[in-house]
Amino acid sequence: MKKLYVLLAAMLLVLQCHPSQAEDTVLTTIEEAVRQYKAGDYAEAASNLDYASQLIRQQKSEKLQQLLPEAPPGWQAKEATAQSIGSAILGGGITVSREYSKGGSSLSLEIVSDSPVLQSVLMVINNPMFAGAGGGKLETLKGQRSIVKYDSNKQEGEVYIVVGGRFMVTVKGSQVERAELIRLAEAVDYEQLADH
Repeated sequence: MKKLYVLLAAMLLVLQCHPSQAEDTVLTTIEEAVRQYKAGDYAEAASNLDYASQLIRQQKSEKLQQLLPEAPPGWQAKEATAQSIGSAILGGGITVSREYSKGGSSLSLEIVSDSPVLQSVLMVINNPMFAGAGGGKLETLKGQRSIVKYDSNKQEGEVYIVVGGRFMVTVKGSQVERAELIRLAEAVDYEQLADH
């Protein structure tokens, strides 16, 4: 029960920091959860808090989608997609992604946030031994620590960047030059991402 109260307080604090959301469905749902909690209807209060939590993740994913870069010159970009997963599945998290193509070449960019999996990625990026073991090289891209893996024979590669310990940006490419992979990774506004 104490955990439920702490979650409720945290959600209300988030909403107070974003007054533009003050009169939306999230706040209405939280207020209903407070009423149910005070009435002793803990199951319904918890259910409403879970629902409000999912709505908040949806709103966050919509904002993150706006940070996915447009197509590089000569490339085509598909519509950005978003997925919000509750904490019951792998600890939860938000994923937004976009795919890019040019002839037989393809690139994809994905931003993951609020996921416990980020801690293991941080451990790899902060330990050069782990990065090198997987064939990657540690590099700094736009001021961010990253791991770059590229196979010039297959013309495919991956870039992993952790931003502020809260977001992981992954760029993958097939039938691409290394420079194209890096260019897309550098197209992300990391300062704006860190502010989310």
